[in-house]
Amino acid sequence: MTPDDMVQRYPSVRAPLAAYTDLNRTLDFSVNISATQWPDGNLEMAQKFFKASIQSFYDRVDILDEGVHDVHKRKLIFLEFESRVNGNKLVLGEQAPVYRYTYIQYLVEPGRTLVFSFNCPKSSKEDWQKNVRAMMKTIRIK
Repeated sequence: MTPDDMVQRYPSVRAPLAAYTDLNRTLDFSVNISATQWPDGNLEMAQKFFKASIQSFYDRVDILDEGVHDVHKRKLIFLEFESRVNGNKLVLGEQAPVYRYTYIQYLVEPGRTLVFSFNCPKSSKEDWQKNVRAMMKTIRIK
Protein backbone atom coordinates (compact mmCIF):
# COMPACT_ATOMS: atom_id res chain seq x y z
CA MET A 1 0.00 0.00 0.00
CA THR A 2 1.06 3.54 -0.55
CA PRO A 3 1.40 5.82 2.49
CA ASP A 4 -1.84 7.56 1.46
CA ASP A 5 -3.66 4.21 1.32
CA MET A 6 -2.41 3.37 4.82
CA VAL A 7 -3.67 6.67 6.22
CA GLN A 8 -7.07 6.25 4.59
CA ARG A 9 -7.56 2.56 5.43
CA TYR A 10 -5.92 2.53 8.87
CA PRO A 11 -6.76 5.84 10.54
CA SER A 12 -4.73 5.63 13.70
CA VAL A 13 -1.99 7.35 15.61
CA ARG A 14 0.18 4.33 14.80
CA ALA A 15 0.72 3.56 11.15
CA PRO A 16 0.92 -0.17 10.35
CA LEU A 17 4.38 -1.73 10.22
CA ALA A 18 3.33 -3.15 6.85
CA ALA A 19 0.11 -3.19 4.84
CA TYR A 20 -0.68 -4.88 1.56
CA THR A 21 -3.67 -4.86 -0.75
CA ASP A 22 -4.59 -6.51 -4.03
CA LEU A 23 -4.83 -4.70 -7.37
CA ASN A 24 -8.56 -4.10 -6.87
CA ARG A 25 -7.94 -2.75 -3.36
CA THR A 26 -10.53 -5.12 -1.88
CA LEU A 27 -8.27 -7.51 0.11
CA ASP A 28 -5.99 -6.22 2.86
CA PHE A 29 -3.29 -7.77 5.02
CA SER A 30 -1.59 -5.67 7.68
CA VAL A 31 0.85 -5.98 10.56
CA ASN A 32 0.75 -3.48 13.38
CA ILE A 33 1.87 -2.90 16.95
CA SER A 34 -1.12 -2.41 19.22
CA ALA A 35 -1.20 0.47 21.66
CA THR A 36 -2.62 -2.01 24.19
CA GLN A 37 0.09 -3.79 26.15
CA TRP A 38 -0.25 -6.71 28.53
CA PRO A 39 2.61 -6.68 31.05
CA ASP A 40 1.84 -10.15 32.38
CA GLY A 41 1.01 -11.83 29.04
CA ASN A 42 -2.43 -12.92 30.31
CA LEU A 43 -3.83 -14.40 27.09
CA GLU A 44 -7.27 -15.20 28.48
CA MET A 45 -7.91 -11.62 29.59
CA ALA A 46 -6.34 -10.19 26.43
CA GLN A 47 -8.56 -12.39 24.26
CA LYS A 48 -11.70 -11.16 26.02
CA PHE A 49 -10.55 -7.56 25.67
CA PHE A 50 -9.78 -7.86 21.95
CA LYS A 51 -13.08 -9.62 21.26
CA ALA A 52 -15.03 -6.89 23.08
CA SER A 53 -13.08 -4.21 21.18
CA ILE A 54 -13.89 -5.81 17.83
CA GLN A 55 -17.56 -6.07 18.72
CA SER A 56 -17.64 -2.34 19.49
CA PHE A 57 -16.12 -1.37 16.10
CA TYR A 58 -18.97 -2.77 14.00
CA ASP A 59 -22.74 -2.67 13.97
CA ARG A 60 -22.85 -6.48 13.85
CA VAL A 61 -20.19 -9.17 14.39
CA ASP A 62 -20.64 -12.89 13.81
CA ILE A 63 -17.72 -14.80 15.33
CA LEU A 64 -16.83 -17.81 13.16
CA ASP A 65 -13.91 -19.09 15.24
CA GLU A 66 -11.73 -17.88 18.08
CA GLY A 67 -9.10 -19.15 20.44
CA VAL A 68 -5.38 -19.48 21.00
CA HIS A 69 -3.13 -21.48 18.70
CA ASP A 70 0.58 -22.21 18.44
CA VAL A 71 2.49 -20.62 15.59
CA HIS A 72 6.16 -21.61 15.51
CA LYS A 73 6.21 -22.26 19.27
CA ARG A 74 4.42 -19.02 20.16
CA LYS A 75 0.86 -18.70 21.38
CA LEU A 76 -1.29 -16.29 19.37
CA ILE A 77 -4.87 -15.22 20.01
CA PHE A 78 -7.04 -15.41 16.91
CA LEU A 79 -10.50 -14.21 15.98
CA GLU A 80 -12.25 -14.99 12.72
CA PHE A 81 -15.47 -13.14 12.02
CA GLU A 82 -17.89 -11.55 9.61
CA SER A 83 -18.89 -7.96 10.21
CA ARG A 84 -21.48 -5.47 9.11
CA VAL A 85 -21.26 -1.70 9.16
CA ASN A 86 -24.61 -0.05 8.50
CA GLY A 87 -24.78 2.46 5.70
CA ASN A 88 -25.51 6.13 6.17
CA LYS A 89 -28.93 6.79 4.69
CA LEU A 90 -28.22 10.52 4.55
CA VAL A 91 -25.10 10.26 2.35
CA LEU A 92 -25.50 9.41 -1.32
CA GLY A 93 -23.34 6.42 -2.27
CA GLU A 94 -22.89 5.29 1.35
CA GLN A 95 -26.40 3.98 1.97
CA ALA A 96 -25.76 0.23 1.66
CA PRO A 97 -24.27 -1.74 4.56
CA VAL A 98 -20.71 -3.02 4.21
CA TYR A 99 -20.06 -6.71 4.92
CA ARG A 100 -16.50 -7.95 5.57
CA TYR A 101 -14.70 -11.18 6.47
CA THR A 102 -11.76 -10.76 8.86
CA TYR A 103 -9.15 -13.04 10.37
CA ILE A 104 -7.06 -11.31 13.00
CA GLN A 105 -4.45 -12.65 15.38
CA TYR A 106 -2.46 -11.15 18.23
CA LEU A 107 0.94 -11.98 19.62
CA VAL A 108 0.82 -10.78 23.23
CA GLU A 109 4.22 -10.35 24.87
CA PRO A 110 5.30 -8.25 27.83
CA GLY A 111 5.82 -4.76 26.42
CA ARG A 112 4.26 -5.29 22.96
CA THR A 113 1.32 -6.76 21.12
CA LEU A 114 1.66 -7.51 17.41
CA VAL A 115 -1.52 -7.60 15.34
CA PHE A 116 -1.82 -9.52 12.06
CA SER A 117 -5.02 -8.85 10.15
CA PHE A 118 -6.57 -10.02 6.89
CA ASN A 119 -9.90 -8.73 5.61
CA CYS A 120 -11.91 -8.89 2.42
CA PRO A 121 -15.51 -8.48 1.29
CA LYS A 122 -17.76 -11.14 2.81
CA SER A 123 -18.58 -12.26 -0.73
CA SER A 124 -14.90 -13.29 -1.17
CA LYS A 125 -14.70 -15.27 2.08
CA GLU A 126 -15.10 -18.69 0.44
CA ASP A 127 -12.23 -17.88 -1.96
CA TRP A 128 -9.84 -16.86 0.84
CA GLN A 129 -10.81 -18.49 4.14
CA LYS A 130 -8.82 -21.72 3.74
CA ASN A 131 -5.70 -19.90 2.51
CA VAL A 132 -5.88 -17.22 5.19
CA ARG A 133 -6.16 -19.81 7.96
CA ALA A 134 -3.09 -21.58 6.60
CA MET A 135 -1.19 -18.33 5.99
CA MET A 136 -1.71 -17.06 9.53
CA LYS A 137 -0.13 -20.24 10.91
CA THR A 138 3.07 -19.65 8.91
CA ILE A 139 3.89 -16.18 10.25
CA ARG A 140 7.39 -15.88 11.67
CA ILE A 141 8.22 -13.36 14.36
CA LYS A 142 11.68 -12.21 15.31
